[in-house]
Amino acid sequence: MTDSEKLDLILSKMDQMESRMDQVEAKIDRMESDIRNIELTIENEIRVNIRQVAEGHLNLSKKLHEALKAGAENEMLSIRVNVLESEMRRVKEHLQIA
Repeated sequence: MTDSEKLDLILSKMDQMESRMDQVEAKIDRMESDIRNIELTIENEIRVNIRQVAEGHLNLSKKLHEALKAGAENEMLSIRVNVLESEMRRVKEHLQIA
């Protein structure tokens, strides 16, 4: 193989490498574009949606707490009524005996 043929072979290989590098650069550009789109989606949609869900959860949590508090108050009132009924029954029994 002559020097000229070797140089032609090297030049051919370099052209192939350059072509492959161009392909790699094009893929990297597409990936960067995709990453930008993903970042924008996360920032503009997902974060907003998560915030809305969190706010809704907070409201539901407050409402549940209020409902449980009201339920506890009703339970305490029911217990007090039962105690008062029992005491009233004892008073009536005591008055009937006396």
